[in-house]
Amino acid sequence: MAKFKVKSAKGAHDSLEPMRTQFAQGSVIFAEGDLGLAMYVIETGTVEIRKNLGGEERVLATLAKGDFFGEMCMLEEESPRSATAFAIEDVTAVMIDQSAFTFILKHNPEIAIRMMRKLVIRLQQTTQLLEDAVGHKVDIEESGIKDTESGAEPDPNARLVEIGSGITFPLADSRDTTVGRIDPVTGILPDVDLTPVDGKRSISRRHARIRHEDDGSYGVIEDVGTMNGTFVNGVRLVAGRLVPVVSGDAVVFGTIQCRFEIDES
Repeated sequence: MAKFKVKSAKGAHDSLEPMRTQFAQGSVIFAEGDLGLAMYVIETGTVEIRKNLGGEERVLATLAKGDFFGEMCMLEEESPRSATAFAIEDVTAVMIDQSAFTFILKHNPEIAIRMMRKLVIRLQQTTQLLEDAVGHKVDIEESGIKDTESGAEPDPNARLVEIGSGITFPLADSRDTTVGRIDPVTGILPDVDLTPVDGKRSISRRHARIRHEDDGSYGVIEDVGTMNGTFVNGVRLVAGRLVPVVSGDAVVFGTIQCRFEIDES
């Protein structure tokens, strides 16, 4: 089976040669209960994550290019798989074993950040279920946990307009509006989901935030781990640093060109 091959000089990991593996449509990549020895990053194709719940197999997530799965065994060696990964079409994926994992985290911080977010969500779910279980048994399907939904209502007075299509994306009616792509791995849905206009997948899952200050002004903050950059009027942002924007400013997320608009009161 193919995997990442770590090249080293004098014992230091200094380069990485990606090795790929293919799975035919309809094949099981790994099954629930199998010993976990590697994680995968999808290059092409679509993978379903399935789990047996109450004697019935259910689809937990549908993953595509750029998504990863099977990562729990990287954090806990030789742990059994908690679900089944099924190729619903021909899949090409990069397999990452323990020898390459540290290198990947060092050189691709977005993967590390997404893994941490995914683990945080799992911890929140477990904590909620434990709290709800005091005095009565709680079915996870009825627990009220909806991590794939954005909680904020849209702001009717502020928006991003994608230049090429003219599609309008309202900002959230809250202090911070998250901008990115839906992440089926973590279950996170940003307030502004640019997936429909990001055919090249140039935008990170959690790419940036637009902040609405108490004085009515706005600013853009690029999130840590963003890969392809954020630009305001042609100037690239530094991650974590707020850059003010006004109505009419050009804001680019990855390769997606937008215009920031607000209705003047």
